[in-house]
Amino acid sequence: MLGRVANGMFWMYRYLERAENTSRLLAAGHRMALTRGADVADEEWRSVLTTLGMLRQYQAQNDDFAGAHVCDFVLRSRANGQSVLSMFERARTNARTCRSAITTEVWEAVNEGWMALRDLLARPVRDSSLNAALSAIRRESTLARGATHGSMMRNEVYSFVRAGTFIERADNTARILDVKYYLLLPSLSYVGTPLDTGQWDNVLRSVSGERAYRWLNAGRMDARSIAELLILDDRFPRSLAFCYAAMRQNLAALARLHGHEGPAQALMREADQRLTGCTVEDIFDQGLHQFLVDFIARNQAVANAIADQYRFIA
Repeated sequence: MLGRVANGMFWMYRYLERAENTSRLLAAGHRMALTRGADVADEEWRSVLTTLGMLRQYQAQNDDFAGAHVCDFVLRSRANGQSVLSMFERARTNARTCRSAITTEVWEAVNEGWMALRDLLARPVRDSSLNAALSAIRRESTLARGATHGSMMRNEVYSFVRAGTFIERADNTARILDVKYYLLLPSLSYVGTPLDTGQWDNVLRSVSGERAYRWLNAGRMDARSIAELLILDDRFPRSLAFCYAAMRQNLAALARLHGHEGPAQALMREADQRLTGCTVEDIFDQGLHQFLVDFIARNQAVANAIADQYRFIA
């Protein structure tokens, strides 16, 4: 496969996953802002921007953290190259560039999704219609992913598709958990308070994990149990363990197709062993923040190794 096609497929699905993750995070932030006071709402919107890596850019152009301003910046601002609209446009550009590598169903899902969001986000989204807009973003991403699963051969192209999806998903889950634990809670004195419980609930909602967590924990809300679900439980599709199980499988498929393993497979194996070889007690003994920072760095190293090994060309 040409490096240009491999790069296009890898990043097309990273952008689709990132757009969906962004909508989930905004929905959780909006829910928190509606149920808390103004000060907490501002901190919640700040945490959303921090998680997305957009805080500095946003502050360069805005003097407050009003929900309407944050949502407009994240969803559609021309000054924000990482807006949801920009990500869908890049996904569409990659789909068009790699048109011969994808099915008609996938192209139609991505193209029609981009057109729908272009029209939806042509104007600022009002607070009353924000939830509908965020649902539309998740729906368009899901439709593209469903078309992929239902129509594409399980070949080299599919392996790059899945690798991009799960690299991005793992990064997102790690960043959400890290921001909550390390940056969002104002003081240790808040631990165990309704504010703390509400924010942990918000973390779960950000990754669509609140129902799974309650099934497993009978409503008990504590940091260790939530971290265990989001990091180590390979049954939950947005956990780090689930993402890395999928990454292992797809990188192994690429190695079989190419007849040899390379640095990407070696780094993946090392990162996976670090993850699966620890318990939640080990993680908290090390420090959750330090564990997540290390994970994010290793995850990026795996992504870079994939790009180098398979000669990605933008």
